[in-house]
Amino acid sequence: MAIVLGPNQYGKAENRVVRIYRETPRHEIRDVNVSTSLRGDFSAAHLVGDQAAVLPTDTQKNTVYAYAKEKGLGAIEAYALTLGRHFVDDIGPVEGARIEVDEYFWDRIEVHGRPHDHSFVRRGQEVRTTIVTVEGEREWVVSGLKDLVVLKSTGSEFRGFLTDRYTTLRETSDRIMATSLVARWRYRNTDVDWDATYAGIRAVLLARFAEVHSLALQQTLWEMGKAVLEGFDPVAEIKLSAPNKHHFLVDLAPFGLENPGEVFHADDRPYGLIQASVIREDTADDADDPALAWYTVPAFA
Repeated sequence: MAIVLGPNQYGKAENRVVRIYRETPRHEIRDVNVSTSLRGDFSAAHLVGDQAAVLPTDTQKNTVYAYAKEKGLGAIEAYALTLGRHFVDDIGPVEGARIEVDEYFWDRIEVHGRPHDHSFVRRGQEVRTTIVTVEGEREWVVSGLKDLVVLKSTGSEFRGFLTDRYTTLRETSDRIMATSLVARWRYRNTDVDWDATYAGIRAVLLARFAEVHSLALQQTLWEMGKAVLEGFDPVAEIKLSAPNKHHFLVDLAPFGLENPGEVFHADDRPYGLIQASVIREDTADDADDPALAWYTVPAFA
């Protein structure tokens, strides 16, 4: 039986880049984490240790930082596409590139009610994401967000579920529903106002989470995803992953106290994990092979 080398790629992971724009007294900041990965015929490096076709990962790191200055670091999708196109178009042995960028948000510190020109405070846990794949002339962009922690204190039920001899969960018509949302959406093309579209999709996701009277977290994810596709034509499909951040009502009866849905114990594990994809029918069998867009995307098959 022959033994052969399978698919492979290599790159430089988690390059932290902070770009300060200081052309005016009012500075701007972009804070990102960039991972590059290159594909091509690198079999000689694996089989005989020949590095002639290998662009060092250190060079990839240097390119990430240099491009933040030379090309600018605005919308992370545009930055990632510029990097991916460079590696594929300018580096001979490279046939495909995958650029993953996470962005961390900073808000201006307010001093005496006015935003300061050059002082910032890190905003929460939420991370903006993009994964760009360039393969020859073809390009895919999967953008999204992660660690967006949301909670509604009512407007959520869970009842009528299947039971067996091991079921102990009680039905409820009024519960806390909370999650740390991961959402990733694939764009149809690259002719997109990246920042405005991200902000719009984020706003729709939050609005639907708040507005929908939820009979199950599955239903909420469907309504959130459907609203994104209805509102944003550039989006071909969206995938959502939502760990259920359970909140259990504390029994205060031993202390002679009633607890009408006011005091809860927040339990971080184990947790239910609900995942769903919402797809346009006309792109479900996309001839441009959308599977390549999702290749190695964590938490989504």
